[in-house]
Amino acid sequence: MTETHEPPEPPRPAGSRSAVRSLLRLWPYVRPVRGRLATAAAVTVVASCAGLAIPLALKWIVDGPVAGGDPSGVWLGGGLVLLLGLLEASLFAVRRFVTARPLARVEADMRADLYGHLQRLPVAFHDRWASGQLLSRSTTDLTLLRIFLAFPLTFLLVNGATIVAGFVVLLIQQWVLGLVLLAPVVPLVIICAYFEERYSRAARTAQDQSGDLATVVEESVLGIRIIKGFGRHRGQEKAFAALAGRLRGTELHKAHLLGLLWAFIMSLPELAIGAALVLGVLQVADGDLSAGTLVAFLSTALALRWPVESMGFLIAISNEAATAADRYFEVMDTPVPPQETASRPANPPARETPGEAPQETPRERSGLRLEGVGFRYPDAPADAPPVLDGVDLHVRAGETMALVGTTGSGKTTLTALVPRLHEATSGRITLDGQDIAAMPRERLRELVSVAFEDPTLFSASVGENVLMGADGGGEAELRRALEVAQAGFVDSLPEGTRTQVGEQGLSLSGGQRQRLALARAVAGDPRFLILDDPLSALDVHTEALVEAALREVLAGTTALVVAHRPSTVMLADRVALLSGGRIAAVGTHHELLRTNREYALLMAGDEDRGDAADAPYARHEGGRR
Repeated sequence: MTETHEPPEPPRPAGSRSAVRSLLRLWPYVRPVRGRLATAAAVTVVASCAGLAIPLALKWIVDGPVAGGDPSGVWLGGGLVLLLGLLEASLFAVRRFVTARPLARVEADMRADLYGHLQRLPVAFHDRWASGQLLSRSTTDLTLLRIFLAFPLTFLLVNGATIVAGFVVLLIQQWVLGLVLLAPVVPLVIICAYFEERYSRAARTAQDQSGDLATVVEESVLGIRIIKGFGRHRGQEKAFAALAGRLRGTELHKAHLLGLLWAFIMSLPELAIGAALVLGVLQVADGDLSAGTLVAFLSTALALRWPVESMGFLIAISNEAATAADRYFEVMDTPVPPQETASRPANPPARETPGEAPQETPRERSGLRLEGVGFRYPDAPADAPPVLDGVDLHVRAGETMALVGTTGSGKTTLTALVPRLHEATSGRITLDGQDIAAMPRERLRELVSVAFEDPTLFSASVGENVLMGADGGGEAELRRALEVAQAGFVDSLPEGTRTQVGEQGLSLSGGQRQRLALARAVAGDPRFLILDDPLSALDVHTEALVEAALREVLAGTTALVVAHRPSTVMLADRVALLSGGRIAAVGTHHELLRTNREYALLMAGDEDRGDAADAPYARHEGGRR
């Protein structure tokens, strides 16, 4: 654990950006609820018009009943103003009721689509992206978009319509004073355009920094044992404080920009209203304008203060929503690899005999075959050697092949290519003669089951974790898998197989987690089994019991097992040595001990000497396993 932690930078969009274009991308999600949103907008426009009618009622009261000394007319006018106010308030309440449910549905649909897309994206994508960045997009950004659809989207339209209608009323009442109030429009448009560009950049920076902060918090929570074990809590606090300080600075910059905008938006209209008031009073004094008209004019002008002043706030939220939309679609625009990546047919069609219909021949059980397989990581330097280069390997049907090699030789990478967690960059891999690149992933992962050295468990029950490897499996499959993995310890848990294991399964020991991961791999009785050093966390006694039970499972499947210890190697029928990005030797354990020096050194536990002896041929992955 280092003293400072700098999360990886997320991908940034290139090219020019338009807030309107970004927000228009929400249309597919908004389209199903467009009727309700249109209804809400119409209701809000009517409510605003009711508000604008109040100054006209005041004009009638002042010029009519008040000037004529008619108390009953004053009461009538007061009742009319009250009704208009109640109508305005009621319509605003109706707007909220109409939009609440559909907008919550839009947010839920977008979140479900994002989650589903993340599940379909390849492992290479998740290797590049920090988890906090993805988390912030699925929570904070979607909340911003819902707020935009619920409030700014409607009120940008409504306030714009209200301002236009209000100024029409003002110009009809007194066009000279109306022109005075219109004078700030041009400078306000220029100021808003200047503000939008800078606020958008600040909003994007703040949202990215918020994702970085979420990443640090998540890593600190998941790695709390390491932090405490090495006494690095102060270093993590400093790292967190540094990122939080950067976010605070960005938020203050946003507040500074918003404060300047509000100052201009509020002061310019106020100056215009003051000038109109002075000019209007002079006209009333000269007899050119009635008192009622002046009251109505100023009341209308004051009623327009909120629509005008709120524009800065609405623009700010809209820009934040636009950057949230950009961040959301950055993930959604990442293409999902096609189910089939090979254009060639999995099996060449049988040659037809003239006059006879082609017949499909049963597929032979030829096992697992790698032919000229190469792989390099997408983010590797151009001059870096590939991790795997021309790997040729054949695991016969029903055979167990152990895969050994020095640390960093690419064993785990090779095993990840079989279930297509990574895509081979050259060559091909076949299962019983069928190219996996031409096979739908669902079918591939029905055939292939995996268990990794570092087991991952989910916040679910023991049974649910194990039966993830057996679609539709029941109690019988669960008990069989637990028996193979020698995971009888689950019966001593508080609720047996229904016990919740907690996040990452950290309530269990490393050996217990590894046994449950192994049970998950064998639960579905797969045709092909890929095991990445599945017994590394077990004690000698438990390892012997698991190996004995595992032999029965391996006898009925085709298996590739990454092994580091002789005891695991002894499970295999044959052994393949991976060195220099290629398969350097294949044979039985005893054959390789006699004929291959590198293998003998590995099995003797002298890997350092093995690396030194074979340095000219060794090719490592730059820290990846």
